[in-house]
Amino acid sequence: MNPKGETLSTRGPLICLVTDRQRLSPGDSLDCQVNNLVTFVTSAAEAGIGVVQVRERDLSGRVLTSLVSQCVKATAGSAMHVVVNDRADVALASGAAGVHLREDSVKAERVRTISPPSWLVSRAVHDSSRVLSMSSTLDYLVFGTVFPSPSKAMTDVPAGLGVLERVISQSEIPVVAIGGVNEDRLKKVWMAGAAGFAGIGLFIESARAGSTWTAGLTNLVQRVRRSFDSARSHV
Repeated sequence: MNPKGETLSTRGPLICLVTDRQRLSPGDSLDCQVNNLVTFVTSAAEAGIGVVQVRERDLSGRVLTSLVSQCVKATAGSAMHVVVNDRADVALASGAAGVHLREDSVKAERVRTISPPSWLVSRAVHDSSRVLSMSSTLDYLVFGTVFPSPSKAMTDVPAGLGVLERVISQSEIPVVAIGGVNEDRLKKVWMAGAAGFAGIGLFIESARAGSTWTAGLTNLVQRVRRSFDSARSHV
């Protein structure tokens, strides 16, 4: 288990940016989208965001490895952890800090046998039925979809805060909320006991609202941390 995984939530909220190059740069060429995404990830690192999950499932292994390698190089020396969605092979080849596994993906125990001891390994979870069996070999869980989300199909029914609270109560490791988490909903997420949140749209919107991407994301991080501290002071 990664010691960093233990401190990701104890230093404050675990803030995880999930990438979507097509949403960041709609209509642009692949090369332009990749370049913009690397710049965006760099800005996120400069803003103090702790984890970026590279989730570009449609890319070939070669292009994805190149993209992740560029993100790792661009954020070297920062506190950011670059992890790859479900592709442990790509994460290993690119020098990433870990992998985020889908709920039905390979067992974390197997990943641990081929990965560096320092790796972060997380898994998606969509209900509370398997939480206890998952926790022992993971650094954190990512639970969702909590709220309605534009990045999910209309047929995906949000689980809601009640299920989030149940997952958190059963988990021995930090739980990160994902799906429709915006600033208006953050307090509810913190009050439920979540260690952090992950998302796409909130980060893109916040970056665009600033004078620069870094400025916009820095302002977001500051607001998130204030919200987290305020909520936890009332628990």
